[in-house]
Amino acid sequence: MESVGSIIMYFIIALAMIVFSILAVTSRKILRSATYLLFTLFAGAGVYFMLDYEFLGAVQIAVYAGGIVVLFVFAILLTSKPGDNTDKLTSKSKCMGLVAAIATLIVSGYALLTRANLFGQLPEMSNPDMHTIGSHLIGTTEASGDYLLPFEAVSVLLLACIIGGIVVARKR
Repeated sequence: MESVGSIIMYFIIALAMIVFSILAVTSRKILRSATYLLFTLFAGAGVYFMLDYEFLGAVQIAVYAGGIVVLFVFAILLTSKPGDNTDKLTSKSKCMGLVAAIATLIVSGYALLTRANLFGQLPEMSNPDMHTIGSHLIGTTEASGDYLLPFEAVSVLLLACIIGGIVVARKR
């Protein structure tokens, strides 16, 4: 049984994640959006720390909150005037965003419901330690659902984004 303080702290962190996520996507100032994203990532690290996954919490802070948000801010400062407001969305843009959000919710819900018993099927994953999680995330065998190829694809995508930001900044 969890303590009442732990449950209250979880709800405070969850509320902070919800509020800062909404502010990150609704703010018209791009640097404020990046700051709200930073707070959301810190709250995510707080959830990891509450679950006693100190390594994942530290990685969340170091890689995402420290690295990715700094990269976003660097790209923002290179490519735009950070004090300017963005244009208001048109009605068509809002409708397309709503359709995309609903589609993402449906796909995520389906994936969650169909894969919910994943840990029940694998006996060594019922209470995984950090070594098991790491070997499954960075493994290369196809049978156990390892994720080395998607990990490398994301790193190439981020590199392409950095190069694209530099090219756009040089054209200004």
